Amino acid sequence: MTAVEEKPTRLISGPGMLLVWFYGVMVVGAVSRSAYQIATDFQRAPLAYSLSAVAGVVYGFITYTLIRGGETARRAALVCCAAELAGVLIVGTWTLVDRSAFPDATVWSDYGMGYIFIPVLLPLSAMYWLRKARNTVTP
Repeated sequence: MTAVEEKPTRLISGPGMLLVWFYGVMVVGAVSRSAYQIATDFQRAPLAYSLSAVAGVVYGFITYTLIRGGETARRAALVCCAAELAGVLIVGTWTLVDRSAFPDATVWSDYGMGYIFIPVLLPLSAMYWLRKARNTVTP
């Protein structure tokens, strides 16, 4: 029996590089938007601005795990993308059902309509890519 030396899964090849680019743009957009809103007018919509900050942190973590690569990072990114998708769906629905709860938009409002629906499409694309990039060990 021979030991097979495994290389870390490279997650930023091909479509993975495009995902890193999109997540990087979303990090900058969500973090800068929420930082400005929290610093200047937090009392106006604390929930919306806090959710935008959380979205920025999630995007940052996913970007980091995609760049890091490896099976552990792939799994962590997959879980984070699923949580991100759940957040987009919950907040998106919430903003449609109860507009008064969000006096100002979040990154995930209306399923990311203010960001050309990228917040709902990105985790779906990333989860597809991450499942496809799973290590397959052949005997």
